[in-house]
Amino acid sequence: MIWRSLTCFSILAAVAGTTLALVGQTTAAVSGTVELNNSRIESVAGGQDYSGVVVSLQAVNQPAPAAPDKHAVMLQKNKMFTPHILPVVAGTMIDFPNGDPIFHSAFSTYGGQIFDLGLYAPGTSKSVRFRRPGIVRVFCNIHPSMSAVILVLSTPYFVVTQRDGSFRLDVPPGSYDLDVFHERATDQVLRSLSRRILVEPGGLRIPTIGVSEVGYLAAPHKNKFGKDYDVPPDDQTLYPGTRR
Repeated sequence: MIWRSLTCFSILAAVAGTTLALVGQTTAAVSGTVELNNSRIESVAGGQDYSGVVVSLQAVNQPAPAAPDKHAVMLQKNKMFTPHILPVVAGTMIDFPNGDPIFHSAFSTYGGQIFDLGLYAPGTSKSVRFRRPGIVRVFCNIHPSMSAVILVLSTPYFVVTQRDGSFRLDVPPGSYDLDVFHERATDQVLRSLSRRILVEPGGLRIPTIGVSEVGYLAAPHKNKFGKDYDVPPDDQTLYPGTRR
């Protein structure tokens, strides 16, 4: 199906940054590794899974980029949003296809961008254009276990770390402000990691970036009405004809 191929494109774009937009330009590699410290998450503390951290570079004294023509995709499948972390350039249209055999209702009431897609059926999709930079935390109004983060950026130069924490961006040589986003780090920690870098034609290797999760407190979220969720739904009963 079309939305499945778009999902693959979205994930690859998040991992590879915007290399395609740089065709024909002289570029240099900015690479490095992120480590997550003081985590209570078993996959991080025990398995050293450092994926899902966004590293972005904002060119100094450069105008904001035009919105991309292609849509990004956040798929709802197996009662999960995929990808869980989705960075995009401001102005990007994101599709939210429902790949489950049950209804979903994606929404966000957080400051990055408030939206409510309402209830929609299996096999259908709805879209939202994200116009301004910010952090958008996404939930489903039916299934409280579903969550994701959309990071709307004012730069086309971004990448999501691999499992080993590695990252690489190909950018034109010049001065950049480097920023890091991790969903389980405080604003204070993230601000302390920001820095200005100079990318020479030969590239730049960034020293290991340590991101501490100290001070992060996970809080249960409310539904779109600001109330506690009801008992987890029996989807088979609510929507006859669906199968788990």
